[in-house]
Amino acid sequence: MSYSRRNGQNGRRDVTQTTAEGLPAGPSARRTIVLMATEDAVREALATVNDPEINRPITELGMVKSVEIGEDGAVAVTVYLTVSGCPMRETITQRVTEAVSRVDGVTRVDVTLDVMSDEQRKELANALRGGQAEREVPFAKPGSLTRVYAVASGKGGVGKSSVTVNLAAAMAADGLKVGVVDADIYGHSVPRMLGADGRPTQVENMIMPPSANGVKVISIGMFTPGNAPVVWRGPMLHRALQQFLADVYWGDLDVLLLDLPPGTGDIAISVAQLVPNAEILVVTTPQQAAAEVAERAGSIAVQTHQKIVGVVENMSGLPCPHCDEMVDVFGTGGGQMVADGLTRTTGATVPVLGSIPIDVRLREGGDEGKPVVLTDPDSPAGSALRSIAGKLGGRQRGLSGLSLGLTPKNKF
Repeated sequence: MSYSRRNGQNGRRDVTQTTAEGLPAGPSARRTIVLMATEDAVREALATVNDPEINRPITELGMVKSVEIGEDGAVAVTVYLTVSGCPMRETITQRVTEAVSRVDGVTRVDVTLDVMSDEQRKELANALRGGQAEREVPFAKPGSLTRVYAVASGKGGVGKSSVTVNLAAAMAADGLKVGVVDADIYGHSVPRMLGADGRPTQVENMIMPPSANGVKVISIGMFTPGNAPVVWRGPMLHRALQQFLADVYWGDLDVLLLDLPPGTGDIAISVAQLVPNAEILVVTTPQQAAAEVAERAGSIAVQTHQKIVGVVENMSGLPCPHCDEMVDVFGTGGGQMVADGLTRTTGATVPVLGSIPIDVRLREGGDEGKPVVLTDPDSPAGSALRSIAGKLGGRQRGLSGLSLGLTPKNKF
């Protein structure tokens, strides 16, 4: 008989021989043996390693090229990268090393990186698309459960992008899988506000979006040099938005937010065509002039047959630093005026989802890429934004356009 215990050195156990009565057989019976790691155990550990961009196991994606185990317990793993300049190569190396090191019998881990061939990339892209056509927008499919919100405003400067970024960050912090499309092609600002300084990775005709604060994000600013302007007309704008929706690998999202440009131009029309189930979220300020324009922007839903999920009033007031009073810098009542006007226009109740006070921390967070809902969640602005995010994130996808899986039965 024998019993064993770990002696603290990875892969080794102290084994003591015993008599039939369970008593130690003597000092000479004590010996140390080495437990050898198996390839199955190593590959099982590798199955727990997710690709940081695709968020699926590297074993499932065909990224493990080889596993070799030496007699001394050293394990050599070769991993395929999708492209040679993969920005996540260090992250993948670290994750593989940590996972394999935890396997019994492993004394050292050596990770080598290789690059997929063109044929392997095509197979990966096809697998990720599920064999579907390249140009298909997954969020427009009848079976999609992703809630899509198009964040719109009548004019610029009302804080639409700030609202979009903070809502996305708040919902991600609540455990939802969230993506953001910076559809404001001319005035793109979402990457900076969200703190997304990574670059997209292209696998064949598929784009892997970078993530920041738990949110996947894509923007035309990630493809233009420096602060170069984008000078495009309608067809090119439509094509860019289509690529963002169809060519980007978003995975299984709970919520997708689209930060639209101000007004009712080409992008707003393209969104209605490409994602007809998208619901419109209107952002305005309390100022009457801004509210009138915001109501005009929301009224596009009548022509596009989209639903307006609600109105957000930004810059609703400035808390006085010396008292408890609220200073109405931009007036009052604009958000409710927009909601009432859109209710009359559409014939459906349009609620005011929340009012966000002026807060310097909201502006600072946008400049620094640190959303206020994460840095100061209990601040007046942070609290208001988290409340709105909770209302939107907790909503269920409507039944419109969904396949119910029902088969009519004839009666004779």
